[in-house]
Amino acid sequence: MRLLLAEDDAGLAAVVAAGLRDERYAVDVAADGRFALEQALVNTYDAMILDVGLPRQDGFAVCRALRARGVRAPVLMLTARDAVRDRVTGLDAGADDYLTKPFAFDELLARLRALLRRAPALLPDVLTVGDLAVDTRAQTVARGGAPVRLTGKEYALVEYLARQAGRVVSRGDIVAHVWDDNHDPFTNAVEVYVNRVRKKLEGDGRPPLLHTRRGAGYLLSADVPAEGG
Repeated sequence: MRLLLAEDDAGLAAVVAAGLRDERYAVDVAADGRFALEQALVNTYDAMILDVGLPRQDGFAVCRALRARGVRAPVLMLTARDAVRDRVTGLDAGADDYLTKPFAFDELLARLRALLRRAPALLPDVLTVGDLAVDTRAQTVARGGAPVRLTGKEYALVEYLARQAGRVVSRGDIVAHVWDDNHDPFTNAVEVYVNRVRKKLEGDGRPPLLHTRRGAGYLLSADVPAEGG
């Protein structure tokens, strides 16, 4: 899942971004409100973390601008302010949740998981596709009850596909949600990771789950026969 972290405290942003990446999120960082707004309008994020006290344009203004432009990704506001009026202002601006600094990183993760479960529809912690189980809280994958060992990026790919189970997702969709701005769009990384994941999920003669739709993208489903691999 791809996140935007807008935080002007460089030290805090580095620590939070590193922690989120350790949790297998793809993270883009913005140090001011205008750049955060530009990033959010250009890229597709699954959730955004906005600090209220951003320079050039504060978090409230960024959130209002995003909602006015139809961006519906969930927003978690970060702030050192604890007054009720500030929380109300954030929520009225279109934020989905509010976290006061200083905060525990585990609480930030829990709030993000809650927001991601809600959008675009309420999802459980464990996503199932046939006999495949993706535990988004423990970040583990099992097939037929047997653990499937995945790297961080492989897990991120499987979780995204499981969230879109039954739908064809394009290569562009995968790049937008699984990789960050450091990804080179001219590489064949998506195809490489899809092939790795397919081998791990479908080894030992297991029925296919990850299907290729030539010219369209990929589909994770237990019911649709594979076409072209």
